[in-house]
Amino acid sequence: MNIDYLLIMKSELILTAIIFFLLFLKVWDGIKSNATLLHLTNFLLFINLIAGFFFNTDGELFNGMFHTNSTLFLEKSILNFGTFIISMQAFDWLEDHNHLLEFYILLLCTLLGMDFMISSGNFLMFYLGLELSTIPLAALCNYDLHKIKSSESAVKLILSSAFASCILLFGISMLYGTTGTLNFKEMAPLIGSGKLQILAFIFTFTGFAFKLSAVPFHLWTADVYEGAPVPVTAYLSVISKGSIVFIFITVLFQLFHNYDTTWYNMLYLTILLTITIGNLFAIRQDNIKRFLAFSSIAQVGYILLGISSGTPMGASSAIFFLIVYTFSNLGAFGVISLVSAKTGKENISDYKGFYTNNKFASWVMAISLFSLGGIPPTAGFFGKMFLVTAGAAKGNYWLISIAVMNMVISLFYYLRVVKAIFIDENEKPIAKLTGSMSMRIALVICIIGAVSVGFASGLFEYIGTITK
Repeated sequence: MNIDYLLIMKSELILTAIIFFLLFLKVWDGIKSNATLLHLTNFLLFINLIAGFFFNTDGELFNGMFHTNSTLFLEKSILNFGTFIISMQAFDWLEDHNHLLEFYILLLCTLLGMDFMISSGNFLMFYLGLELSTIPLAALCNYDLHKIKSSESAVKLILSSAFASCILLFGISMLYGTTGTLNFKEMAPLIGSGKLQILAFIFTFTGFAFKLSAVPFHLWTADVYEGAPVPVTAYLSVISKGSIVFIFITVLFQLFHNYDTTWYNMLYLTILLTITIGNLFAIRQDNIKRFLAFSSIAQVGYILLGISSGTPMGASSAIFFLIVYTFSNLGAFGVISLVSAKTGKENISDYKGFYTNNKFASWVMAISLFSLGGIPPTAGFFGKMFLVTAGAAKGNYWLISIAVMNMVISLFYYLRVVKAIFIDENEKPIAKLTGSMSMRIALVICIIGAVSVGFASGLFEYIGTITK
């Protein structure tokens, strides 16, 4: 067999090998120490991350159902990196858990599905990848079996995902009925101005909006984020959402490019609602996971703002922002994970006086929130600047003005958390927390990325060259 065939599916094959290896460890049951299993699994995830940067080969398989190129390899590497960081941050939580290997098997199955979904050149491959990436996530949300909220989170995720998948599948079926093919390349030139095809696009767009938690299809997000374990919430917020953004760009730009005016008008309204409602509801939250849920909804609005331009600049700015978002959001979730694992506290009010005993973790949280708010000189400022610049390509300055005003609103609720940590007094602040070495390394990586990536102009230029 030509080795290029293996290299084209390199990411998927490596993940499959890791999953089977973990299954073998589960059946063998020879390693009793959770700490040893965690170190071994983190090492395998690190190997998977590093392998994503070598021997990358462009091409397609299965008559175009699966394809790869430089952009897709980068997108998969972003997901691999985020998964590796989340795994390191979950060390303190998983070390005392009874179902460690099951957690990673489910997690990597979802990542495998996302990789297939991103590389899909056919709606059949896309839908199979989508379901593989979604169903195990419901089990992960219910991973804290002794908590009612965790079970509620899983039920809401599976029901909302099933509903969104049905809508999406209905749109795909109408596209197939009007074009006679599921292949993206063959379908694109056959999509015209037919009313049934426009209706199919609306259903397809709605399905993606559900998966992205865009308003008004966002109602499941806060409850699912609150009930799921913190590492799973981080995975939903960054990895799952990032994968949907990547395939959404592909579908809009390559498949529905003839509808650029139609989907711009739909995105226009979606962006306004998503940014505004996400920000307004974030102000009202005390549970810090619900707070970051509405924050992530607002961030989706900014990503859609960049995508709305329909230009390579829009695609590259969205990809760059997701790199920044990964560092920033996982930095905040890392601190939340540490506090939750050690104390069980998950409310913003619990963080009053947090700086008294936990100075390093406080600075990680503050800088991460500054980056999410787009405060210079953090990377979030550059990420949002590129998104707004790309969105301005259409010349709709009312939309840009409202988006910028919402950035000011977001500063209020991000700084509210910083105020609680550094300024508000607490007679019994959270005691000094000592996380594992894996947790500390992950937090350091996140904080370095949240500060330095914005100055890495070469990275943005590289993304621009491969997304043309």
